[in-house]
Amino acid sequence: MIAYRIDRRSGVATYLQIVQQTKQALRLGLLEPGDRLPTAREVVEATAINPNTVLKAYRELEREGLAEGRRGLGTFIKGTLGRGTADSALRAELAAWADRARAEGLDQEDVTALFTSVVEERFKGDDA
Repeated sequence: MIAYRIDRRSGVATYLQIVQQTKQALRLGLLEPGDRLPTAREVVEATAINPNTVLKAYRELEREGLAEGRRGLGTFIKGTLGRGTADSALRAELAAWADRARAEGLDQEDVTALFTSVVEERFKGDDA
Protein backbone atom coordinates (compact mmCIF):
# COMPACT_ATOMS: atom_id res chain seq x y z
CA MET A 1 0.00 0.00 0.00
CA ILE A 2 1.18 3.50 -0.79
CA ALA A 3 2.31 5.80 2.02
CA TYR A 4 1.86 9.47 1.16
CA ARG A 5 4.49 12.05 2.11
CA ILE A 6 3.29 15.63 2.36
CA ASP A 7 5.77 18.46 1.85
CA ARG A 8 4.15 21.54 3.35
CA ARG A 9 6.94 23.77 1.97
CA SER A 10 6.62 22.65 -1.66
CA GLY A 11 4.01 25.19 -2.70
CA VAL A 12 1.99 22.35 -4.26
CA ALA A 13 -1.53 21.90 -2.93
CA THR A 14 -1.75 18.95 -0.55
CA TYR A 15 -4.44 17.16 -2.55
CA LEU A 16 -2.31 17.50 -5.70
CA GLN A 17 0.66 15.94 -3.88
CA ILE A 18 -1.53 12.91 -3.16
CA VAL A 19 -2.66 12.76 -6.79
CA GLN A 20 0.91 13.13 -8.07
CA GLN A 21 2.30 10.48 -5.72
CA THR A 22 -0.46 8.07 -6.73
CA LYS A 23 0.28 8.66 -10.41
CA GLN A 24 3.99 8.13 -9.80
CA ALA A 25 3.27 4.83 -8.05
CA LEU A 26 1.11 3.80 -11.02
CA ARG A 27 3.85 4.71 -13.51
CA LEU A 28 6.39 2.70 -11.54
CA GLY A 29 4.13 -0.32 -11.22
CA LEU A 30 3.93 0.03 -7.43
CA LEU A 31 0.14 0.30 -7.70
CA GLU A 32 -1.93 -1.81 -10.05
CA PRO A 33 -5.61 -2.07 -10.90
CA GLY A 34 -7.46 -3.64 -7.98
CA ASP A 35 -5.11 -2.29 -5.30
CA ARG A 36 -6.85 -0.45 -2.45
CA LEU A 37 -5.70 3.05 -1.57
CA PRO A 38 -5.37 3.91 2.11
CA THR A 39 -8.59 5.12 3.70
CA ALA A 40 -8.95 8.83 4.36
CA ARG A 41 -8.61 8.06 8.07
CA GLU A 42 -5.32 6.18 7.49
CA VAL A 43 -3.91 9.08 5.45
CA VAL A 44 -5.03 11.62 8.05
CA GLU A 45 -3.39 9.62 10.86
CA ALA A 46 -0.13 9.34 8.92
CA THR A 47 0.05 12.91 7.61
CA ALA A 48 -2.09 15.09 9.91
CA ILE A 49 -4.03 16.61 7.02
CA ASN A 50 -7.74 17.32 6.72
CA PRO A 51 -9.84 14.31 5.64
CA ASN A 52 -11.59 16.49 3.03
CA THR A 53 -8.21 17.00 1.37
CA VAL A 54 -7.77 13.25 0.96
CA LEU A 55 -11.29 12.88 -0.37
CA LYS A 56 -10.67 15.71 -2.86
CA ALA A 57 -7.55 13.92 -4.12
CA TYR A 58 -9.42 10.63 -4.46
CA ARG A 59 -12.27 12.37 -6.35
CA GLU A 60 -9.67 13.80 -8.75
CA LEU A 61 -8.22 10.32 -9.32
CA GLU A 62 -11.76 9.05 -9.96
CA ARG A 63 -12.43 11.92 -12.39
CA GLU A 64 -9.28 10.95 -14.30
CA GLY A 65 -10.41 7.32 -14.46
CA LEU A 66 -7.56 6.05 -12.31
CA ALA A 67 -9.54 5.07 -9.21
CA GLU A 68 -13.03 4.16 -8.15
CA GLY A 69 -14.77 4.41 -4.81
CA ARG A 70 -16.70 1.37 -3.61
CA ARG A 71 -19.19 2.20 -0.89
CA GLY A 72 -18.18 0.59 2.37
CA LEU A 73 -15.01 -0.92 0.90
CA GLY A 74 -12.74 2.02 0.05
CA THR A 75 -11.09 3.49 -3.00
CA PHE A 76 -9.43 1.15 -5.48
CA ILE A 77 -7.09 1.62 -8.40
CA LYS A 78 -8.97 1.24 -11.66
CA GLY A 79 -6.54 2.43 -14.34
CA THR A 80 -2.84 2.40 -14.96
CA LEU A 81 -0.14 4.70 -16.33
CA GLY A 82 3.17 4.20 -18.04
CA ARG A 83 5.17 1.09 -18.62
CA GLY A 84 7.97 1.50 -16.09
CA THR A 85 8.51 -0.69 -13.07
CA ALA A 86 10.18 -0.03 -9.77
CA ASP A 87 12.84 -2.66 -10.49
CA SER A 88 13.51 -2.02 -14.18
CA ALA A 89 16.98 -1.85 -15.70
CA LEU A 90 16.35 1.80 -16.64
CA ARG A 91 15.63 2.65 -13.03
CA ALA A 92 18.87 0.97 -11.96
CA GLU A 93 20.82 2.97 -14.56
CA LEU A 94 19.15 6.19 -13.44
CA ALA A 95 19.92 5.40 -9.80
CA ALA A 96 23.59 4.85 -10.70
CA TRP A 97 23.62 8.14 -12.61
CA ALA A 98 22.09 9.96 -9.61
CA ASP A 99 24.75 8.42 -7.35
CA ARG A 100 27.49 9.69 -9.70
CA ALA A 101 25.92 13.17 -9.81
CA ARG A 102 25.78 13.28 -6.02
CA ALA A 103 29.39 12.11 -5.77
CA GLU A 104 30.36 14.99 -8.06
CA GLY A 105 28.78 17.44 -5.63
CA LEU A 106 25.39 18.08 -7.21
CA ASP A 107 22.51 18.50 -4.77
CA GLN A 108 18.92 17.36 -5.30
CA GLU A 109 17.84 20.62 -6.92
CA ASP A 110 20.83 20.52 -9.31
CA VAL A 111 20.03 16.94 -10.31
CA THR A 112 16.35 17.71 -10.77
CA ALA A 113 17.11 20.73 -12.95
CA LEU A 114 19.61 18.79 -15.06
CA PHE A 115 17.33 15.79 -15.49
CA THR A 116 14.31 17.95 -16.30
CA SER A 117 16.21 19.93 -18.92
CA VAL A 118 17.44 16.77 -20.63
CA VAL A 119 13.98 15.17 -20.59
CA GLU A 120 12.36 18.31 -22.01
CA GLU A 121 15.01 18.49 -24.73
CA ARG A 122 14.75 14.82 -25.69
CA PHE A 123 10.94 14.65 -25.65
CA LYS A 124 10.28 18.04 -27.29
CA GLY A 125 7.47 17.68 -29.77
CA ASP A 126 6.38 14.21 -28.62
CA ASP A 127 2.65 13.78 -28.21
CA ALA A 128 2.98 10.84 -25.81
